[in-house]
Amino acid sequence: MMWKRIKDEISQAWTVAVKDVRVYYLTPPMIMFGLMLPFFLFFSFSIKREIGLETGLARLLALTTFFTASSAGPVIIPMERRTGTYDRLMVAPMSLVTLLVGKTLVGTFFASAVALVPMLIGWLLLGATLLNLPLLLAAILLSSLAFSAFGLVFASIPTRSVGNIMMPSTLVRWPLMFISGIFIPLADMAPWARLAAYISPLTYAQDLFNHAVLNQGFFSSWLDAALLPILLVLFLVPAYWLHQRSRVLGV
Repeated sequence: MMWKRIKDEISQAWTVAVKDVRVYYLTPPMIMFGLMLPFFLFFSFSIKREIGLETGLARLLALTTFFTASSAGPVIIPMERRTGTYDRLMVAPMSLVTLLVGKTLVGTFFASAVALVPMLIGWLLLGATLLNLPLLLAAILLSSLAFSAFGLVFASIPTRSVGNIMMPSTLVRWPLMFISGIFIPLADMAPWARLAAYISPLTYAQDLFNHAVLNQGFFSSWLDAALLPILLVLFLVPAYWLHQRSRVLGV
């Protein structure tokens, strides 16, 4: 019975993810916040800076997974609230954990697919050297999972407007981006700034991408790879509590 229940929950989570992929991937908010924003940020802060192709690729992949994955939940869930779809999902015969896992997969699929585009362009067309391709693919997957769950925390805000969620989300994500090692390497930071960088989950994703593309990083690649799944769980816990609270309050 336990294995049957687990199988049913996995099937339900997959169904939620596939439904969202079909319905919401090509909507304007997803294209703007999930697809165009990370590329705009990268080119805005990297133009005229003397960085190599591989260094730029590692930074772009980190930015892409961070902003694309964390935008899926904040875009899709308020749109579902507006149409009443989210209310039906909340009362469906599935656990809230299953629903949140399905929503996490949506952001993971989107961020992974978007990240593969610059990776392939840089590798096949521009001749970038990818020193550890399996680690790079693992970094894309682990980062996308963690940051997709991160976005679900903001998606718990009881509103039907995407903008009402994106505003506080941006106020948190942008400082996390700037204090991470994405534009200034951790080794070049002052000690106090490096301490602040430890707070940002993007720091560990960027470091893992540096290991995969450049074969260098501030932390151990094993530490980065272990921390990202831990962050996934740490983000899902408050997301679960906040979404459960919204369900109890009926909002």
